[in-house]
Parts: sequence; C-alpha cells; structure tokens
Amino acid sequence: MKKIYSVWVENRSGVLSKVAGLFARRSYNIDSLTVGETQDKTISSMTILSSGTTQTLEQIEKQLNKKLDVIKVRTFGAEQAILREVILLKIKYTAAQRKELMEISEFLKAEIVDATSTHMIITLCDTPDRVEKLLSMLRKFNIVEISRTGTLAMPKCSEGE
Repeated sequence: MKKIYSVWVENRSGVLSKVAGLFARRSYNIDSLTVGETQDKTISSMTILSSGTTQTLEQIEKQLNKKLDVIKVRTFGAEQAILREVILLKIKYTAAQRKELMEISEFLKAEIVDATSTHMIITLCDTPDRVEKLLSMLRKFNIVEISRTGTLAMPKCSEGE
C-alpha cells in the first residue's frame, strides 16, 4: 500500500535531514521525496511517497506530526491527487534512429529540448506512469544520462474551496 504525505515544514537548514532521519531510524521506505519553497519563503513543502502496511503508514503520519519543525501534515492516496514527475533523458543516437525518437516524443507529448547530430535531450512532465512509459520506450536506445524528479502531488480541487 502507498500513501502520499504533503508536509509543510519550517524552511531552515537541517529540517530535511531530520525528516529523512525519522524514516531511516524506523526503517520506513521513501519511494519518492521532493522539497521546495511555498508561496511563503519561511515554509517548505515536502511531498513524500511511502509504501508499507496500513499500520506502518499510520505510524509515519504520527511520527511526522511529532516533529517540531513540521507545521502541517496532510495525507492522501494517488486517486485523490494530481501527480506529476519530470524526467530529462540524454540519448546518443544514429541518423537512422532520429525519426523514431522524434515519433516517440511526439506520441507521448515529450519535448526535445536540445539536440546535436549525435545526441538529444528529451523531457516530459506528466504522471509517473507516463514518465515510466516514455522511459520503457526509450530503453532500446543508448541512454547516456537520466535526471528525474520525485513525484509532486496536490490534492484535487473540491467544490467547497
């Protein structure tokens, strides 16, 4: 079972280490972790995807709420959220492969952001499943480098907001 934790924390040095340490000490799994400032520069938002038993996931939420630097913890499942991930892939290719790479990019709405006669950088911002699909379709090519974010998540809009 997986759960998404949207954690607002004080934006100061050492907070990420404390949160990661909580997971490490208790052997909780972090599937994905992203951190960034919010509209308030004194607050950072952490999006943590974790997997485990129902009991483990409930315990993670309790432990996060005990941390002094944690302002707010919200939890939700993937079906209740909009999820996005970004990937950059640098691919070495031959002239014969160029057209196929362009077709795959167009098919998945990925963008070619840089290219030479032998290398191409492709990016995609989409759901984690679509990012995986792009990656699986490009594995047959010579992937030189991959840079990938963790998953970003935000609860879906509701009428009362």
